[in-house]
Amino acid sequence: MTRALALVCTLSPSPKDSSSHLLAGQIMAELSGLGVEGETVRVVDHEVKAGVAQDMGGGDAWPELRKKVLASDILVLATPIWLGHPSSVCQRVLERLNADISESDDAGRQLPYGKVAAVAVVGNEDGAHKVSADLFQGLNDLGFTLAPGAVTYWVGEAQHGTDYQDLDETPDAVAATTRTLAVNAAHLAGLLAGSSYPPSC
Repeated sequence: MTRALALVCTLSPSPKDSSSHLLAGQIMAELSGLGVEGETVRVVDHEVKAGVAQDMGGGDAWPELRKKVLASDILVLATPIWLGHPSSVCQRVLERLNADISESDDAGRQLPYGKVAAVAVVGNEDGAHKVSADLFQGLNDLGFTLAPGAVTYWVGEAQHGTDYQDLDETPDAVAATTRTLAVNAAHLAGLLAGSSYPPSC
């Protein structure tokens, strides 16, 4: 069974509504329809401490989230745009993932080798391509694989107050892009499960 984990990096704790959580949920629904088992976690609901270690101690919630990442085949990072950048919560997730950048399996491969990553971005101004590019680079450095169409996003007009969650219905273009992301991510995860990367030198 292919497993997916969505880490939602909104700044809003539950139960407050979140556009990032909404878009992540739509991705997970598409993946579920493809037979992928999934879990969605709103990171800000957990005490993920700042740092670049696997366990920062003192009630740090990252070790349990890390276990979920390592147990998944597909990782979805969902973030809002703030001042043209991913949220601080999303940056913290990347920093905590970075604790494993030098870790490897018995074949010398980074631990995320064979795992597929995808990105969801929401905001009220342009910047989705820049934010996804930042996340793509970080995820690739960490050893994740990206399928074609590995991002789905929605951005409103500049200087506007409408959020994604305020829309009466999902725009057709966003729905189609979300569907493509899910199909390609699930397909790639299946391929990697059946044929792992060669040992690293």
